[in-house]
Amino acid sequence: MEKLTAIIPTGNEEHNIEAVLRSVDFADEIMVVDSYSTDRTVDLAKDHTNFIIQREYENSASQKNWAIPQATHEWILLVDADERISENLRLEIEEILKSGTDKDAFWIKRQNYFMGQKLNYSGWQGDKVIRLFKKSKCRYEDKHVHAEVLVDGKTGMLKNKLDHHTYKDLEHYLAKSDRYSTWGAYDRVEKVKAVTAYHLIVKPLFGFFKKYILKLGILDGKVGLILAGQYSSYLFIRALKMWRIKEGENLKRE
Repeated sequence: MEKLTAIIPTGNEEHNIEAVLRSVDFADEIMVVDSYSTDRTVDLAKDHTNFIIQREYENSASQKNWAIPQATHEWILLVDADERISENLRLEIEEILKSGTDKDAFWIKRQNYFMGQKLNYSGWQGDKVIRLFKKSKCRYEDKHVHAEVLVDGKTGMLKNKLDHHTYKDLEHYLAKSDRYSTWGAYDRVEKVKAVTAYHLIVKPLFGFFKKYILKLGILDGKVGLILAGQYSSYLFIRALKMWRIKEGENLKRE
């Protein structure tokens, strides 16, 4: 049976760390990659693993690309702190490691939850991420936000889903959105020649329509409305930040 290293990136995740570590306790090695948390994340993690490394946070892709080569084993299971490996997904992963495969990485669909509600629509229907992969064949693309794994080889798709709990509380959620809009602005600023009314008005309005109507967010009830409104706001703030960056303003990236 192939051996497995689980990697958990953290940054002030005391509310998540124990649950996510319990969900990957079948791995042969568990690595916590901490960005100098100021809460109890590291202390709580020590009850589950002694493989804890720390590095100043630059962005998600950089942090993960730094950590992956330090894993002992070839197969990596990378799980964010707000994600959980379900029992069925665990069994499926163990079967792959036991039986062998010609694949170098696997996409895993995510079941998303927001404000305690399971999301069935709102553009989250097809959400999937590469989380199980060979370290010698994969690395994260060079992006500040929503970077995906680049695979030098074959990919497959797992049958079972990864649980993703996106919401801690409103303050945390709004702070995360603000942070992501800054990273997104820096990722896109060189691709946009000029920030116009299209970016500030048309895209945010269409973004709401897309999430709420075209992606059926209306069927997710109140949280569907909130997510559509938040996505529209995100697009507006991202465009505003791109404009300010182009004007020479240096935005804080944390």
